[in-house]
Amino acid sequence: MSGPPDSWADLPFFSADWPALRDRLDALPEVLPDPGLRFRALELTPPGAVRVVILGQDPYPTPGHATGLAFSVPPELARLPRSLGNIFAEMRDDIGCAPASGDLSHWAEQGVLLLNTALSVEPGKAGGHARWGWNRLVGEVLGRVAERPCAFLLWGKHAQKIAAPHLSPDHLVIETAHPSPLSARRGFFGSRPFGRINGWLEARGDPPIDWCGPAA
Repeated sequence: MSGPPDSWADLPFFSADWPALRDRLDALPEVLPDPGLRFRALELTPPGAVRVVILGQDPYPTPGHATGLAFSVPPELARLPRSLGNIFAEMRDDIGCAPASGDLSHWAEQGVLLLNTALSVEPGKAGGHARWGWNRLVGEVLGRVAERPCAFLLWGKHAQKIAAPHLSPDHLVIETAHPSPLSARRGFFGSRPFGRINGWLEARGDPPIDWCGPAA
């Protein structure tokens, strides 16, 4: 899928901004992730299914790593990015398990919107598309999601700033340091977000997220 999924296609971004941005991306020799994966987070988690929002920054700039889901990598990737390794370490301390691989698609299928704040990057150029206009799409997605109570898991100042206009007392909001090696020990480790989210969901009468997956 190189265009928007039907469930999100009515967002103004896709008629007003996407055509010019698509042409700009098409003019580049290589963009990550593959165009067919670009809107995968929206494809796997339609608006009415969103229960948890996790915001990343931009896709992994290493070829073969980006999957269209924030923080996720292909299941066959043996060496996890360090941020994802820290996320799994916190999961083990929090809920006693972690996924068997770095593929987080089973989170998305349960209503966890794994949305990057830029949906494209060129190889080796982290943050290179941060000002290309993806922020308009992200703002519209968050605005729609925030119409219903959900949990926002916001790691780092970047995610917290982008989500701030859409937060209300109806939501569970967990804000900590980013899980990157540079900041994980400044409040990410020990935050226990996964158990807290499941407790909040269950208190609302919703099923918990199976964070670890069937093969863990």
